Amino acid sequence: MAEFLVTGGAGFIGSNLVDALLAAGHEVRVLDNLSMGKRSNLPLDNPRLRFIEGDVADAEVVMQAVAGCSAVAHLAAVASVQASVDDPVATHQSNFIGTLNLCEAMRRHGVRRVVYASSAAIYGNNGEGVAIDEATAKAPLTPYAADKLAGEHYLDFYRRQHALEPAVFRFFNIFGPRQDPSSPYSGVISIFTQRAQQGLPISVFGDGEQTRDFFYVGDLIELLMQGLLGEFVEQPVNVGWNQAVSLNQLLAEIGALCGGLPQVTHLPARAGDIRHSRADNARLQAHYRMPQQTPLREGLRQLLGV
Repeated sequence: MAEFLVTGGAGFIGSNLVDALLAAGHEVRVLDNLSMGKRSNLPLDNPRLRFIEGDVADAEVVMQAVAGCSAVAHLAAVASVQASVDDPVATHQSNFIGTLNLCEAMRRHGVRRVVYASSAAIYGNNGEGVAIDEATAKAPLTPYAADKLAGEHYLDFYRRQHALEPAVFRFFNIFGPRQDPSSPYSGVISIFTQRAQQGLPISVFGDGEQTRDFFYVGDLIELLMQGLLGEFVEQPVNVGWNQAVSLNQLLAEIGALCGGLPQVTHLPARAGDIRHSRADNARLQAHYRMPQQTPLREGLRQLLGV
């Protein structure tokens, strides 16, 4: 079986991918600095798993981690828009320099395939109110988005110059088990579900009619596995269902599973927040075998453990 490197493999998405790769019989190595990931997310007693505690911003560590692997899933990042605004330099080290280090290590070691976690944030406010396709003009509004887009450009350079095979997935709103609600930068679903379970008040910025395109992590993992193991797809693809769910609808689903909701308070909308975000996924459907969609309520049930 092949051996795969998963950067950020102790995190929310990464650890779910590690589980899938191990279940398929593969050898897996994980590179993670544990700034956001957790050892407890990993089956460290599995003999086919090797954990490397280190930072993708450290070129030497990345060079060693890549040596001898078959392909890479590059998920390591400071996955927070607000953190990048607060500290652009530190997040740039992980989100861009880490990607460049990985490209160079792959070039040096002759590793070609890399799955790259990009983001819908690269579109900024462009396409708001309609389904966003991959040709939508890029307008990153934050250092996080700028770094993700720059990573795409460098991966494309290494594709053209050094025959790398970057499978670029632009994530919309991924949710599911192991998403950490304790971080102030967590996704809205993990924060809402935790507070509902604990009976704590929930704050919604705006009227709650803003919409997002939610995608369950288990469905995402099926796509990432294809990106690692399947035929190379040269063009970046959006990862979403082309379905708009409002925050009010989301809260209603959570309330149905939790036997009701605590107090919900509406606060003024935050400047710069995108009101509507929905993926045109025609390219994804054309190039990948689509997973059977996990319904929102079932995904929430898995996250809540009910």
